[in-house]
Amino acid sequence: MNEHPTPDPTGRRDDLLAKIVDHVIDHGIAQITLRSLATAVGSNNRMLLYYFGSREELIVTALHGAESRFPTMALVAELLDDRSLSLAERIGSAWDVIALPENLPFHRLFFEIFGLAGFERERFEALLGLIGTEWVQHVAAAFEDAGLSADEALDAGHETVALWRGLQASLLSLGDGAVVRRAAANAHAGLVARATRP
Repeated sequence: MNEHPTPDPTGRRDDLLAKIVDHVIDHGIAQITLRSLATAVGSNNRMLLYYFGSREELIVTALHGAESRFPTMALVAELLDDRSLSLAERIGSAWDVIALPENLPFHRLFFEIFGLAGFERERFEALLGLIGTEWVQHVAAAFEDAGLSADEALDAGHETVALWRGLQASLLSLGDGAVVRRAAANAHAGLVARATRP
């Protein structure tokens, strides 16, 4: 990722990023080229390269920018880290936030970018590493707080996040939140029961 974006005292980069995020939320990234995106946001491909470094860096930056448009997504880590809640509450509340209907456009974009990253692994290595660890670390800490060893908690963290990714896909494909809520509740109960068994 372009860790050191070009300094921009004019705010032009932020303005472009806002337009790019609007565009990718509405249209996705499947057919995106720098030229087509530049046209869509009223710029040119050289300007996009200047501010964002490459097509891949621009896509990752757009995903992060899109995440900020869905502020409830930031609550996921906060809920998982809240030690005043039981393990069941931490896991269940975090999923409830992920599953909010207003977050569905973010999930669509996430899976589209995730799919692209899987085919262009070397170009999206940092993003894939983040996706593979970001929620897992928080979930694992919740399981460790419930008494699992660090290794067991990490395994439970990966299992839970894998479950959530599947449930996110189900939300997008089924369009039936009630079915997904029941499946999530049953799966979470099983995970918590295994983790808290004496």
